[in-house]
Amino acid sequence: MNEVVRLVVWVRGRVQGVGFRWFTRARALEIGGLSGFALNLDDGRVQVVAEGPRVACEGLLDWLQGDDTPGRVDGVTEIWDTPRGIYEDFAIR
Repeated sequence: MNEVVRLVVWVRGRVQGVGFRWFTRARALEIGGLSGFALNLDDGRVQVVAEGPRVACEGLLDWLQGDDTPGRVDGVTEIWDTPRGIYEDFAIR
């Protein structure tokens, strides 16, 4: 199934100041077919927005929840939505 979706993720833990956004972008580009961004939030979390094929978004989510991320992930909250189609690539904000 090639359903195109929007995934919004908030990652808690020690995820700022450790290259988390950079590695998230690199993983998104490695997976391919994803656009969106990774953003540091004022409360210490990182927000990740990804749009693309469901299987690609699921792959990024699996990585965000796994043990291969920089820093330390204590928890992940996700919301699945309809894509907006406003991102040209995957950016660090």
